[in-house]
Amino acid sequence: MSDAEANAPLILTLALDDPAQGRFDRLRRAHFPPARNFLPAHLTLFHHLPARRGGEVVADLAETSRGQGPLALAVTGPILLGRGVAYALDAPELVALRGRLAERWWPWLGAQDRQRFRPHVTVQNKVAPERARALYERLREEFAPFAVTGAGLLLWCYLGGPWGEVGAYPFRG
Repeated sequence: MSDAEANAPLILTLALDDPAQGRFDRLRRAHFPPARNFLPAHLTLFHHLPARRGGEVVADLAETSRGQGPLALAVTGPILLGRGVAYALDAPELVALRGRLAERWWPWLGAQDRQRFRPHVTVQNKVAPERARALYERLREEFAPFAVTGAGLLLWCYLGGPWGEVGAYPFRG
């Protein structure tokens, strides 16, 4: 790991089952501005965990994933973000899991990660509001609810645009 990676803020996402990941990745490739699309589709649990706490974060994730079974998530529809579109998910077990981690890490969390958690996967961002609204309307008309599975946790480091993978923690419970 480079010095930049060792000191980069950490990001925690949920690993989705392969069919869901593929579906969201296709939507993201189709609708996210290509010059800004550095990442696969993702469901962010924490946006900025301090690198200096990386050892504790990794230990907590290893412990959490050992006792956690796969999570059932319901995709409930597209949501308009103003300058983008995401899919909202109904995920009570995920909200509870994230709540337990937030409680443990509360002293380190910034304002964004202390806000109410609303699970979603962004498929478009940083576009003109009219373009976002048009995509939202189209996706809303075509939408049928579907189920996905949360398969584990993925830890990343922020590298000024792209992310570097730090570790994967599959649910084993």
